[in-house]
Amino acid sequence: MPIVPPEKPRLSSSELRARIAAFAVDRDQYPLVVVGIRGYYKNSMGAPGVNDRGIYDDAIFIDTVQATVAYNGNTDPSRFRLGKGTGSAKGMASLNPGAWFVHKFDLHNGKYLALCQRAGVVTVTRDGTPPYQDTGMFGINIHRGSLNATSSLGCQTIHPSQWESFIGLAVDQAKRYFGSVWKSRVVPYILLEN
Repeated sequence: MPIVPPEKPRLSSSELRARIAAFAVDRDQYPLVVVGIRGYYKNSMGAPGVNDRGIYDDAIFIDTVQATVAYNGNTDPSRFRLGKGTGSAKGMASLNPGAWFVHKFDLHNGKYLALCQRAGVVTVTRDGTPPYQDTGMFGINIHRGSLNATSSLGCQTIHPSQWESFIGLAVDQAKRYFGSVWKSRVVPYILLEN
């Protein structure tokens, strides 16, 4: 089974902005927004009608006044791990849909530039019987996946063949809007369910 679709997601700027309008993001304050759509390819990849784990069946977009660009992405953990509570036996995390104003440019695992959860807490749903909510600083970053796996313990990942384009455009647009303070500015991430 292929883990990446044969083409990039397709939504026009107006279609994408209509889908995120309910979040009323102040685009003067936040001109650069990243949008994830979980299950974008759920009817054409993996099990029909299911948002699978371990494949790039989701869509991630960069949206600014100048550009709306799509990428093949993953918004789920790569695998299941049941757990309970909030101690060391936590279940695998899936970021809850919503608008998250918590990402800034920083080094993912100290290795390369990514959009990292540095500016606040997020709420995730963890694998468990039953699944349960957990809120905190979990390092739910937006980073590069790998060729044979999505490389996620709860992060949002971009297929590696598209990563340089994604991070290059994000940095270019951040510098355009924020100048020398681009690394300190929050980049909202809106996660939608398809």
